[in-house]
Amino acid sequence: MHGTPKYPADFAYFDYVNPDAPKGGDFRLHAIGTFDTLNPYVIKGKPAAGLHHGFGYYFETLTRRSLDEPFSLYGLLAESIEMADDRGWIEFTLRTEARFSDDTPVTVDDVIFSWNILKENGSPNARATWSRVATVAQTGPQRVRFTFVDNSDRELPLLVAGFLPILSERWWRDRDFTETTLDPPLASGPYVIERIDPGRLIAYRRNPNYWGRDLAVGRGQFNLDTIRYDYYRDDSVALEAFKAGDYDYRGEGDAARWATQYNFPALAAGRVVREAIENGTPSGLRALAFNLRRPLFADRRVREALNLAFDFEWLNRALLHQGYSRTTGMFSKSAMAPTGPPSPAEMKLLEPWREQVPPQVFGPPFQPPATDGSGRDRTNLRKAAQLLKQAGLAVRDGVLHTSDGTPFRFEMTLRLPSNQRIALAYARNLKRLGIKVRVRLVESAQFQGLIDSYDFDMVFGFWGVTLSPGNEQQNYWSSLTANQPGGRNWTGVADPAVDAMIAALGAARTRQDLIAAARALDRILMWNYYVLPLYHDASQRIAYWRKLSRPKTVPVYGVRLETFWATNAR
Repeated sequence: MHGTPKYPADFAYFDYVNPDAPKGGDFRLHAIGTFDTLNPYVIKGKPAAGLHHGFGYYFETLTRRSLDEPFSLYGLLAESIEMADDRGWIEFTLRTEARFSDDTPVTVDDVIFSWNILKENGSPNARATWSRVATVAQTGPQRVRFTFVDNSDRELPLLVAGFLPILSERWWRDRDFTETTLDPPLASGPYVIERIDPGRLIAYRRNPNYWGRDLAVGRGQFNLDTIRYDYYRDDSVALEAFKAGDYDYRGEGDAARWATQYNFPALAAGRVVREAIENGTPSGLRALAFNLRRPLFADRRVREALNLAFDFEWLNRALLHQGYSRTTGMFSKSAMAPTGPPSPAEMKLLEPWREQVPPQVFGPPFQPPATDGSGRDRTNLRKAAQLLKQAGLAVRDGVLHTSDGTPFRFEMTLRLPSNQRIALAYARNLKRLGIKVRVRLVESAQFQGLIDSYDFDMVFGFWGVTLSPGNEQQNYWSSLTANQPGGRNWTGVADPAVDAMIAALGAARTRQDLIAAARALDRILMWNYYVLPLYHDASQRIAYWRKLSRPKTVPVYGVRLETFWATNAR
């Protein structure tokens, strides 16, 4: 994306893999909830685990990303890449040996078909991205060129290279791409689907005839003969299944569970490995999202008051075993997090919007309100009450009312039971302000339906970030996606200043330009209180049975499952 890639054209393998990892063995994983489709690229249905091209098991893209660089891509289905100096177009030469699992070749027609079908019928985010490609044309027997509507977004060529899954036109031609399907789609990846039991399990088997097994971008990866995901109703049940040896690897996102529920015989006996691993990725933003489409949250002072009512210090001490750090913005834990007042480069971006953004944007970085952690500190609640009064709300008979006399009440919708105690503790604080909150736990399919239609007041959300933020920020926060059903702009942010900072991210020509745009975006998002930031892990917590081994080198993006191998494999 910026600068020179780390690896030369003739590299043999990525530094974070074991190039001599043995092949063989079984890998059992888990998933929560259910699934009803094997098409992960449309809004309809709940896709099975492991299908998305980001896993690399099944569907493939033109290139593969290295995980020890911010954003660099190397040829996978494409053997060579040519790009215009101004990034107005990008052209790929496909490998002649690239094959789908039925041994039919991956062709230029498949690439053009994939772009067309995803642009017309893919998920909302896919449609928004691929509609910015003006034309896709064959320029030779194995060559295909993507020409963009304009070249203002310098990330777009990399998105085409690394994020456009290449589908089989022949397989999809007579099927309805918009519908759910339990027929295994034809794909070109290292695994094929061996077995499904809808809602219960999906099992993949390594394809012994996989066309790309000798490529540098795959060496030392995809080593296990089988990968199986078993589905569990909730994560508490899944943890007990892991302890019993019912599956092999677990990433743990709950610090309290990590501290209190991993004392079991197999761990004490050394049959299970438990590791907390540092990585270099930004925290991303785990937050409570206000649905700004609701008039209740339209006033910034109200949103600030609701932020003041969240007592992280007490929660971290009393419920979370001091296992988390408070998140201060989108880019916490990285060089893209704002520091001090805006730099000259940030000011150049922010100054045109001075009248439209909060004045705090031009001062120190956002810091969430803090307490003494005792659970009895009322300082922030008093400030919150003053802000609510300034916004025209009043307490009568212990109940907060809006200016038209309606009680101020809302619902927090949860998908994960582990969030329930956090929500209830927050609701207790809000009750002291006269706000009645209903905490509602729903199953995953219903939750997805509510999210897709924006039929909620407040939800727990997570917005992931890489070391090279760009187009995903449009999906998260842009006016273009504010009312797009099934999108990721859950909050409904539609702010021209935010749009301008997202555009600056896409137009960044240097790493310094990117950092300035990210910091400016962060300041506007956080000082508008569009979300209530929660907390993040300081490290990646993993546990796995000793039947598995992993490389000693951990890339900047953390431990990756595709690099594991079976300890007893040969």
